[in-house]
Amino acid sequence: MSGDRYRKVPAARLSRLASFGQLAGGIAGGMLAEGARRLAAGERPRVSDLLLTPGNAMRLTEQLSKLRGAAMKLGQMISLDAGDLLPAELTAILARLRDSAHYMPPSQLNQVLIAEWGKDWRKRFARFEATPIAAASIGQVHRAVLPDGRIIAIKVQYPGVAASIEADVDNVATLLRLSSLLPDGLDIAPLLAEAKQQLREEADYLREAEQMRRYGALLAGNPAFIVPAPLPELSSDRILAMDFIPGTPIDTLQAADQPTRDRAMGNLLELVLRELFEFGFMQTDPNFANYRWQAESGRIVLLDFGAARPVPEATIAAYRRLMLAGLADDSAALKSALLEVGFVSPVTLDRHAPALDAMIAVLMQHLGRPGLFDFADRSFVDEVRQSAETIAADRAAWHIPPADTLFVQRKVSGTALLAVRMAARLPLRDMVAAAVGVAPSAA
Repeated sequence: MSGDRYRKVPAARLSRLASFGQLAGGIAGGMLAEGARRLAAGERPRVSDLLLTPGNAMRLTEQLSKLRGAAMKLGQMISLDAGDLLPAELTAILARLRDSAHYMPPSQLNQVLIAEWGKDWRKRFARFEATPIAAASIGQVHRAVLPDGRIIAIKVQYPGVAASIEADVDNVATLLRLSSLLPDGLDIAPLLAEAKQQLREEADYLREAEQMRRYGALLAGNPAFIVPAPLPELSSDRILAMDFIPGTPIDTLQAADQPTRDRAMGNLLELVLRELFEFGFMQTDPNFANYRWQAESGRIVLLDFGAARPVPEATIAAYRRLMLAGLADDSAALKSALLEVGFVSPVTLDRHAPALDAMIAVLMQHLGRPGLFDFADRSFVDEVRQSAETIAADRAAWHIPPADTLFVQRKVSGTALLAVRMAARLPLRDMVAAAVGVAPSAA
């Protein structure tokens, strides 16, 4: 592994603030340069056009990968939630945030482990691999061998992550406001509060260990999935030790044949539907790094349960009505359900009914068709995007769905993006019908 992957995590408040200042300055400089170029070409660019450039996306991903913590986690959320709405070039750059972060240097790692386990922490292991096998927004993962020969995985939280959540979220919100991407009247305070709460939960590794045990019990005996078991004797609120379960990145599934890809993605989609309609409990972070593939067994290893959370009964009921309306091809009921679940506002329904009707018609035509749905066929996306742009252009009609809806939809959208990458072909309509208790023939 190249040495440039090692970057000290800025743990102090002032150092993280300085990094945000550097990011803002770099983006502002990029905007000025792009604006000058476009004006020289006779264009009158919008602020959003100057901000959403590949150069600025590159600056954002690089700086957030250095910061790690809540700042990087929010960037990952944006990259997933944007889905097909951003240009392909920007989506590809932002997707790098989902792959890996920089590593802590060995000296900083040692300081963290001493703080958690004491100076003699190495005596706990026959071997501890200093180079991490994975690095994400909140922590990095190391492989170790216990004295009895068991191989385990140890997730070590970056220093200062928990303490910086409030400031990081507020700083990202400030960048959004200064960018003029958000209308002045849009109230994002409730969403920011929910984001802070979820990030605090994700930074609590003892809570994550409990969610891991819960998922292990829910999926016990299910041949499609493997959930590691936590090791409480080595875990704390900043360190999570668990069984090491071998597997390859989920991307390696792309090399499998069509039936194998379909079966794996069918299992993942069925899991999402069970989480929503059966468990009432969902792991809401569909980062691709949270899935590992075992080609020999055909099973998927599920990782990272920090974002697992209950789904309120009202949200479940609203999604059920949404699915039932779609299965019945009832456009009026679907609009009502979209309003109930919080995807659209009464203002949107009033001011943009034709555009919304067009989007619904396209989605029902493609997503609701019987037989196999080909996730690789994205021909309808441009049609949806065109109608969405009409609504997005009316900044006074912008609307933020309830946080519970956003968390659920994040998992749904992320799973769909993975299915697109795998070019899966699934009986989508029948799977949804089974999940909401409708006979396939009636769907």
